[in-house]
Amino acid sequence: MTRIFSGVKPTGHLTLGNYLGAVRQWAEVDQYRAESLFSVVDLHALTVDHDPGRVRRLSRQAATLLLASGIDPERAVVFVQSHVDEHARLSYLLECVATDGEMRRMIQYKEKSVLERARGGSVRLSLLTYPVLMAADILAYGADEVPVGDDQTQHVELTRDLAERFNQRYGQTFVVPRATPPKVAARVMDLQDPASKMGKSHESGAGIVYLLDEPEAVRKKILRAVTDSGSEVGYDREAQPGISNLLEILAACEGGDPEALSGAYTSYGALKKDTADAVVEVLRPLRERHKELVADPAYVEEVLRRGAERARGMARPTVDGAYRAIGLLPPANGAR
Repeated sequence: MTRIFSGVKPTGHLTLGNYLGAVRQWAEVDQYRAESLFSVVDLHALTVDHDPGRVRRLSRQAATLLLASGIDPERAVVFVQSHVDEHARLSYLLECVATDGEMRRMIQYKEKSVLERARGGSVRLSLLTYPVLMAADILAYGADEVPVGDDQTQHVELTRDLAERFNQRYGQTFVVPRATPPKVAARVMDLQDPASKMGKSHESGAGIVYLLDEPEAVRKKILRAVTDSGSEVGYDREAQPGISNLLEILAACEGGDPEALSGAYTSYGALKKDTADAVVEVLRPLRERHKELVADPAYVEEVLRRGAERARGMARPTVDGAYRAIGLLPPANGAR
């Protein structure tokens, strides 16, 4: 059976972009067609300056939202990355296969390091090397597919390169995965800056719809979305990025085609209203289920405990095999 792995980083509150671009597909499609692992990748949140308490709160919130989205912990493995030691164990081995040049070519490192320096901060080494940890996240489980947005495909390509290099040097050890981006809304853009991704950690939240926003807040943000010069509603990412973003969001919510939808509107106002209605309705059951889960924290804790146990059992044979393949002496009597 096909195996897939993907994760969410607890660096901010999850957004409509996270949901339409990834999480909804995990819940509605991926967990039914494949053996699935979905992780809150909290180690990745440590690559920049952070508040420890906030990381813990956001990690719990992200796990709760994954469950609220409809991911079934009896069908898929839901867990927190730091609860499974194999991620960190394998990451170091892959650092011994990766090169400095590969790390510095990563687009996200270039962008985030510039922002960090602009804020007067120092760039952590982990910001440079975290794509290797991401590769370890995937390769530890022998994942065949990695459902990601288009901004993460470069990291999956790096993962493929590292897996092939390790296999060539030390013997067949890893499955070489492939990225599987969703067909619609792979990259939802900021409502106030349609040239930028709708990101969790954007300094201004005016253009970001968070999954736990109240319905009126959702409507207000969409109705205030930046549009384009002119008045014709058309689907053209280059010429009309604001309107095209709204059309993609509406299409993702209703299961339509953004270009076909553009022909149904003669005004920006009507498109914004329908998009706002569609988003509120899509998020309604998720918000209701999240409220139920927050009232039962013991259930979420148990899901994460069992998920980590299952994930550990799946990852350990592969990681132990990588340790043997690269030349490390096994511990006496299997002790670790």
